[in-house]
Amino acid sequence: MHELGIMTGVMDTVCQSAREAGAIKVTSVTLSIGEMTECVYDALVFAFEALRDLPEYALCSGAELEVNLIQPESVCLECAEVYKHDRFHMLCPACGSFATELIAGRELQIDSIEIETPDEE
Repeated sequence: MHELGIMTGVMDTVCQSAREAGAIKVTSVTLSIGEMTECVYDALVFAFEALRDLPEYALCSGAELEVNLIQPESVCLECAEVYKHDRFHMLCPACGSFATELIAGRELQIDSIEIETPDEE
């Protein structure tokens, strides 16, 4: 389950950024993840919920997770058609070429972190 490793890295980054911003609590984390990363949504949520309650991630206790799934998109290197597709059907719908380049769908990024600071108590 590589989702646990991914989420551990996310939590490390979130906690470090929150501490640097003077946070006393992280309330939500928003991620964008491309379908081509083959991350399983339910496994990501499970890993987040398991990790947020560990002592090393105490800043994230009770935080919410939002995941934006990014659909794969490619460009045909033969006819320049740009098109969306699923993980398994990457042939160009315009000309049938297999010479394509993935331009979206491999994202794995933290979009936003919402925090509480001592001033907000």
